[in-house]
Amino acid sequence: MRRVKRRYLALVIDSDAVFSSKELVDAIWSAISKLYGEYGASRTGLTLISYDMERRFAVVRILHTAVDMVRAALASITKIHDRPVAIHVLTVSGTIRALYKKIKQ
Repeated sequence: MRRVKRRYLALVIDSDAVFSSKELVDAIWSAISKLYGEYGASRTGLTLISYDMERRFAVVRILHTAVDMVRAALASITKIHDRPVAIHVLTVSGTIRALYKKIKQ
């Protein structure tokens, strides 16, 4: 049996509005579904690991084969509930520990 390879993405939410974690995840799922359909969205393995509303920082886990798909979907998000937003990928890593090390540098 093969081991599932995952990647962790550090995201910065660039907006004047504050969004709940549910609103953020729903917007990401919606963007992926619009670009790749239900089948494509199911192949991403998207999971929200952490979200800090005050710092507007989030960490998501995805399958390693879906990194380009998710990055494209994140770039396509311009509004969440009619409030303008842009989501930027700071860095991508194979482990959470290495992700936080990259961010602190």
